[in-house]
Amino acid sequence: MRITLNDCLTELQAMEENSVDSIVTDPPYGLSFMNKQWDYDVPSVEIWKECLRVLKPGGHLLSFASSRTYHRMAINIEDAGFEIRDQIMWVYGSGFPKSHNLKGEYTGWGTALKPAHEPIVMARKSLEGTVAENVLEYGTGAINIDASRISYNGEIPNIGGRAKHGRGDGYGFKPLEDKIEANVNGRWPANIMFDEEAAKILDKQSENVSRFFYIPKANKKERGDGNIHPTVKPIALMEYLIKLITPEKGIVLDPFMGSGTTGIAAVGNDFDFIGIEREKEYYKIAKARIKSESLKRKFF
Repeated sequence: MRITLNDCLTELQAMEENSVDSIVTDPPYGLSFMNKQWDYDVPSVEIWKECLRVLKPGGHLLSFASSRTYHRMAINIEDAGFEIRDQIMWVYGSGFPKSHNLKGEYTGWGTALKPAHEPIVMARKSLEGTVAENVLEYGTGAINIDASRISYNGEIPNIGGRAKHGRGDGYGFKPLEDKIEANVNGRWPANIMFDEEAAKILDKQSENVSRFFYIPKANKKERGDGNIHPTVKPIALMEYLIKLITPEKGIVLDPFMGSGTTGIAAVGNDFDFIGIEREKEYYKIAKARIKSESLKRKFF
């Protein structure tokens, strides 16, 4: 484990190429969030090029973004040389609108919607050879489906049943006649995830549809220990994302470490971790939180 107080571009340039297995990060969104100077812009193409360089061939990157500036984040990542593989949607129920509400004749009009999701860019460094060849050589290139399956939570899967949906033929849909066997370990992971509040809202309008998606269980103590970072993510969410793209005991890099949630999730699940943070205030918080998690793993 290594955490550093420095500008991430400087630190990345000093790292060896092909030296980390995955990157999981929550970088600045370019919104000047709460008038914070560190959030004045999305990371540059130059930074993402260094991230690409230090990743092993086939290594994956997961980067959070905002709904307003996702396009800028994704374009910079793609222009750096990454292949955009997917967009994962983190849906939550606790957002509040920052709307300028009008009065008088236009009472009831405003300027903003209630935020309820954050997109995550899922990208990959180029493979060397086939996926299988790359995985055998570096351990990277594929995603860990079985480690990320959605638990049935006591529900009995339809083992050996037939699919009730169709299969695309390029123009429409045709019946799927093949026999489908459910995996006893859980459902295939989706590119949408809900927090508990959003899942409850969804289930009020449907027949427990949230069971098809990952729902991290929030830890009420996560904002303790002096953690004042305004955009902290749930530890369980970061654990899930790390396991999805990182080989066993692999090295996870977070060039925008913030208060250290990615680091806690990594060391708490026997992954190695490299974290970089430019703001001294958040670096101190991250250092204390990750050290505490490391001690728990050592003694318990």
